[in-house]
Amino acid sequence: MGYTRRAVLAGLGLAGLQAAVPPLLKTTPAVSAGTGPCPFKLAVINDEITQDFEKACQIVAGDFGLHWIELRSMWNKNVTELNEKQVEDTRRILEQHKLRVTDIASPLFKTDWPGAPRSSQSESRDQFHAEFDASAQDNLLDRCISLCKSFNTDRIRCFDYWRLDDPKPYRAAINAKLQQAAERCAKNNLVLLLENEMSCNTATGEEAGAVLKAIPNQNFMLNWDPGNAAALGSTPYPTGYELLPKNRIGHCHCKDVVSKPDHKYDWAPVGGGIVDWVGQLQALQRDGFHHGLSLETHWHGAGTPEASTRVSMEGLKKALTKAGISC
Repeated sequence: MGYTRRAVLAGLGLAGLQAAVPPLLKTTPAVSAGTGPCPFKLAVINDEITQDFEKACQIVAGDFGLHWIELRSMWNKNVTELNEKQVEDTRRILEQHKLRVTDIASPLFKTDWPGAPRSSQSESRDQFHAEFDASAQDNLLDRCISLCKSFNTDRIRCFDYWRLDDPKPYRAAINAKLQQAAERCAKNNLVLLLENEMSCNTATGEEAGAVLKAIPNQNFMLNWDPGNAAALGSTPYPTGYELLPKNRIGHCHCKDVVSKPDHKYDWAPVGGGIVDWVGQLQALQRDGFHHGLSLETHWHGAGTPEASTRVSMEGLKKALTKAGISC
């Protein structure tokens, strides 16, 4: 990464906190932002902090003062591979910390599309302790539906297969698979969230808008990730966001990115990159978005995932303050 600890803190307006690190690892005070209740379900993806689920919940609820969490992996297992005891342990810990689950951040459809040339993105990225081939996807969806009931959430996150050099010959079939999955979710009163992911076939606002138009099911919604879109060289806000049907955005991930030469990128703490988070947050509030808004840190420039999440959460709360939003 191109970040020093000093530059990150200064860039976020946190220079005064430098002397407080390592205490920064212990507590991040809540930031008062605007007036009124938070319009979003402000959350953190649990494994961005630690694989120790109880510690992650303590930080989210106790240190960050949040009431929501997004589940992806814990104890070095993907959430979809937890056994019965681990599911019960997870439920107990959530209840203990009075945390509710925004969605199941599953790896559904994060695999190769059968019959297409092998994607250059195939198996090259962190799959968060999960690896399911194309033949396992129907069973994986069944498992996700079951987990929604276990964790009292109505949302499942999915993808649309590793990014192909030319997805056009396969796009209609991919859409049909997504629509079929959405219909199965609808029978269980669940929402299927497609995340725009730079290593999958829907990465930008432009691409997401096209898929949502092709799949009109109202329970098929977008997990909007401006950082992922920016990583691919797109301008997520305002350009990409303007192309999205606002009533089809069912979740949002928060992270930031800096561009590098030759179209490469590095992750950054929220507020330390090129995403206009103040404008994006204001637009989400203006357009009536009231679903999960999850910090997905990804940047590890503060030394550890936990420390980096604390810095990035501080950046997110400062962006909310600047946007005039109370969370």
